[in-house]
Order: sequence, then structure tokens, then C-alpha cells
Amino acid sequence: MLKEFKAFIAKGNVMDMAVGIIVGAAFTAIVKSMVDDLINPIIGLIIGGIDFSNLFVVLKGEGDYASLTEAREAGAAVFAYGSFVMAVINFLIIAFVVFMLVRYVNKVKDAATKKEEEAAPAPEAPKGPSQEDLLAEIRDLLAKQA
Repeated sequence: MLKEFKAFIAKGNVMDMAVGIIVGAAFTAIVKSMVDDLINPIIGLIIGGIDFSNLFVVLKGEGDYASLTEAREAGAAVFAYGSFVMAVINFLIIAFVVFMLVRYVNKVKDAATKKEEEAAPAPEAPKGPSQEDLLAEIRDLLAKQA
């Protein structure tokens, strides 16, 4: 069973998957930083500085809380719909960024494939006998029969 496990781990697709997960985790950090540090502030300026993540309704508990963090620290049951809205917005932004990245990678890959196809010489079609060769063959066959 240990040999089978070693063979499984040594397969290329498992190694590719592991590399993909590691690169994906690093890429997630980059995209998250881009969304949190670059795009969300711009969206905040456009919509008037509204911070959706701090929108909530107190379901159970007394008091007027200035922030979601304050309400949670006080132990109040809160319906944090603003955090959900921000998660949806972040998802849409991240999905769009990933779409643009994949689109760009596919264009680069297509261009490379096109270059390879253009660089590779087209195989020549097999040459058949010329008209003169066929006529000579017919002549020879007629001469044999006569």
C-alpha cells in the first residue's frame, strides 16, 4: 500500500494540483489586497463613503452600538447584512479579476499556439504521377498488349 501511495503522489497531476493550490493561495492574497486596498476605497468614494461592512440590525440585546464590532463585543445578537453585502461585492470583484486574468492567459496561449503553427512547415501533399508519366504508362501498357 505504501508503494501505491508513493506512485500516486509521484504522478504529475497530483504534483500539478499541489502547485496550483500553493500558487492559488498566493494569488488569493494578491487579489484580496487589490480588492481591499485599491478597489474598495474607490467604490467608497463613488458611493459616498458608505461602509457596508458596518451595517447591521440588533436582533437581541439592549443598547445602541456605534459599530458591528462593538455590538459583537457586547454579546448582542446581530444580523450583519452589511458584511454579507461586502462579501458579495468582493466576490464579484475577485471573480471579474480572475476572469480578466484567465482571459489574458488564454490570449497569450492562443498567440503562442498560432506562432507555432505558422512556424511549422505544412507537410507537402504526396506527389502523384504527372500527366506525362500517366500517358507513358498507358503507352507502355498498350504496347505490351499489341
